[in-house]
Amino acid sequence: MVNAGEMNGSGNLMDFLDEPFPDVGTYEDFHTIDWLREKSRDTDRHRKITSKSKESIWEFIKSLLDAWSGWVVMLLIGLLAGTLAGVIDLAVDWMTDLKEGVCLSAFWYSHEQCCWTSNETTFDDRDKCPQWQKWSELLVNQSEGASAYILNYFLYILWALCFAFLAVSLVRVFAPYACGSGIPEIKTILSGFIIRGYLGKWTLLIKTVTLVLVVSSGLSLGKEGPLVHVACCCGNFFSSLFSKYSKNEGKRREVLSAAAAAGVSVAFGAPIGGVLFSLEEVSYYFPLKTLWRSFFAALVAAFTLRSINPFGNSRLVLFYVEYHTPWYMAELFPFILLGVFGGLWGTLFIRCNIAWCRRRKTTRLGKYPVLEVIVITAITAIIAYPNPYTRRSTSELISELFNDCGALESSQLCDYINDPNMTRPVDDIPDRPAGPGVYTAMWQLALALVFKIVITIFTFGMKIPSGLFIPSMAVGAMAGRMVGIGVEQLAYHHHDWIIFRNWCRPGADCVTPGLYAMVGAAACLGGVTRMTVSLVVIMFELTGGLEYIVPLMAAAVTSKWVADAFGKEGIYEAHIHLNGYPFLDVKDEFTHRTLATDVMRPRRGEAPLSVLTQDSMTVEDVETLIKETDYNGFPVVVSKDSERLIGFAQRRELILAIKNARQRQDGVVSNSIVYFTEDPPELPPNSPHPLKLRRILNLSPFTVTDHTPMETVVDIFRKLGLRQCLVTRSGRLLGIITKKDVLRHMAQMANQDPESIMFN
Repeated sequence: MVNAGEMNGSGNLMDFLDEPFPDVGTYEDFHTIDWLREKSRDTDRHRKITSKSKESIWEFIKSLLDAWSGWVVMLLIGLLAGTLAGVIDLAVDWMTDLKEGVCLSAFWYSHEQCCWTSNETTFDDRDKCPQWQKWSELLVNQSEGASAYILNYFLYILWALCFAFLAVSLVRVFAPYACGSGIPEIKTILSGFIIRGYLGKWTLLIKTVTLVLVVSSGLSLGKEGPLVHVACCCGNFFSSLFSKYSKNEGKRREVLSAAAAAGVSVAFGAPIGGVLFSLEEVSYYFPLKTLWRSFFAALVAAFTLRSINPFGNSRLVLFYVEYHTPWYMAELFPFILLGVFGGLWGTLFIRCNIAWCRRRKTTRLGKYPVLEVIVITAITAIIAYPNPYTRRSTSELISELFNDCGALESSQLCDYINDPNMTRPVDDIPDRPAGPGVYTAMWQLALALVFKIVITIFTFGMKIPSGLFIPSMAVGAMAGRMVGIGVEQLAYHHHDWIIFRNWCRPGADCVTPGLYAMVGAAACLGGVTRMTVSLVVIMFELTGGLEYIVPLMAAAVTSKWVADAFGKEGIYEAHIHLNGYPFLDVKDEFTHRTLATDVMRPRRGEAPLSVLTQDSMTVEDVETLIKETDYNGFPVVVSKDSERLIGFAQRRELILAIKNARQRQDGVVSNSIVYFTEDPPELPPNSPHPLKLRRILNLSPFTVTDHTPMETVVDIFRKLGLRQCLVTRSGRLLGIITKKDVLRHMAQMANQDPESIMFN
């Protein structure tokens, strides 16, 4: 036998793994990260930097740079996200107007910008100026008549189809991950799942370009959800420049949480709402430090967007409104009714959209994504053009529905019959009887509402970037505006009714229909996404309506209660489940009385657990075990007889360790003994050098006993972000529970198909 002294002579060879080697600690695609391990690695790195900082001035400067790198990343994310959002807004504005006409003085001007620069525009006809020409005027020199209308109609459809076809082709060829909203996948990634390429540079570039194209095409979708994906791509790009984030998946997710906040900040011009959205809706792990950094990133992004000023109104948003009338207690009843409508619409939308998306996945329909986009775009354009409320961009529609009717408004919605004797200040116009324009607008809005409800179900989930915030808000705003006009006319014609008598005297400005549109928009968005706090904050930042927080809160809470009565899942959670992502929702409750022994593997009648022994397996044995199984890791036991647990070794790290040892260490061959102990085992003389792999062994794997309730196990997986947990009894290894096992068990308990957790 070789004594310990001789063995230690080659210690420098055997212990080479005490120095970290490339790729250890990284994860494979479609795998879950180990949050505890990432946290402990970051703590070790921080401890090392702190101890080194006392050695020299240079090391001290390096430690300062390391501490500041997080704020630098946030600054860069905010600058890039704000710039991209500004460019997208300007491009969408121009390309949406391009479907109807072109500016002769400068073709890159949108309709509004074209007429700003004109000296021949009058206030009454501020949308008309000689520099802006519709396609019929330009091509056949006619602005009115059937032939001009048909030509404009045809070119509107043609432009829409061109934009949509170009978008779906770019997504399909260059970046398949650029499709959809992105928020379900961002939620899954932030919960610790790896989807390589989802936040890559190509995805960022293609999503930005195609987002402009699809929004301009007039499809019933928004740019707000995809902007969160774009901002997270920016976050991923900048975090890869700093080793503190690029080498630690847990730290990278802190950056992505802050990037999501910056995305909502520029999408809605709502920095505080963005931070709350990240906290309430998308983030899984949100420490206090991330809150501050999210706040900073959202601030920089909003400041950058404000500097670009894409809407030309010195505001961050298109929907800024100023109402001049307070709301009254009696109005809470219609506000709550709008909340009920929002909850019902949310439920209807989620069920129909998921059914359609499931059909797309399981039938031949899914094989023709380009054709599907072309057909839906054609239907949308053909039906949308005749109705002025669906022809214009959805953002402009919402802006008009939110607006209060002042004396200078030329909208059809403001066609009231004025009292010729009225002498009142301009901004305090009393309630008036509706004129013919208002009744026409009501019919058109009702038709537009039905059309939006139906077409959005089929549009969301196609293979193009598609956000849901704006279409949901449009549905709510149309319903709200109609309810608002109804209440206004009721109050005008029946001001002696008991409910109006106290607060609505004749000649007073009692009801603001625009406020009802705002409340309806919040209700529908809440019904679909199930947001509450962040939704209310986004809505009042979006509109500047600070004193209307109570109506917004009432509508948001009502819509959530109503929608939750039919099903707890919001649209993003529903899409996560549809795609089979391994997402353990913190909001879900597990109330079943099962034990760890019911869920762990191996089950009765299955092959025993694949394990490594601490000092009796050869390199060849380990390689054979790796080749014959596809497990992510292996428990290490004292021996196969005792099964007393020592630790846990990851599959990827075993492969890399053996590969590196064969390359860098002489004497390691297939029959070299692999040992995980501190001291080498006693070996017969002339045996090959043993291989020490203690460095890659996790000596403190998370363990539970076989009688631990599954309620506790699920809680542990959620709160600690575990990949797997070992089941023991009196120190002896019995089995293993992975995150996938937990999800399958939860699906089974909810009478769902456990095989739907498919990890891709």
